[in-house]
Amino acid sequence: MTKLYLASSSPRRKELLNQIGLDFKVKPSNIDENRFYQLPLERRPVELAKDKAYTLACELTDGLVIGADTTVIFGNKPLDKPRTETEAKEMLSTLSGNRHRVITGVAVVNVSDRITLTDRGITDVWFRKLKSFEIDGYVATGESMDKAGAYGIQGYGSLFVDKIHGCYYNVVGLPLSVLIKMLEAFGVQVLK
Repeated sequence: MTKLYLASSSPRRKELLNQIGLDFKVKPSNIDENRFYQLPLERRPVELAKDKAYTLACELTDGLVIGADTTVIFGNKPLDKPRTETEAKEMLSTLSGNRHRVITGVAVVNVSDRITLTDRGITDVWFRKLKSFEIDGYVATGESMDKAGAYGIQGYGSLFVDKIHGCYYNVVGLPLSVLIKMLEAFGVQVLK
């Protein structure tokens, strides 16, 4: 059986892999994400995911490493994890009544030969018009502080979403249908 590693400390990614029955170990990869900010927004999450997975793969002797990174884009601007509650409120006000795009880059690295596959999920998300008390109340829950775009679609943030076009799990942080195709290319099957 192939050993699987998740190069991420995201509890949401861990939950998604558990949800589909994968046996894996969490080993966060510590990379300097700042060096990727000059890349085009559409490419950044894939390159970050690849670097996270490859960096961890270099520390191991066998198995497959899964890396992922999610970017929220409004217009031509990335909405990264907010640093303050004020920044979170500003992001949510920006998204209010508008469409934004969520891109999650995924990489799988075979530790033994460093063969690397990359792909991405893209989902468009429409927010309904939000009232200021809703934004304040949501930020007060603390849910917005560790998430790109300052919201989690799987939690209270779901109350803001009018509709999506694309994969729901991509917005949570890991497009499962994309990942499964990549794992199958390395001989890992979830449903046998």
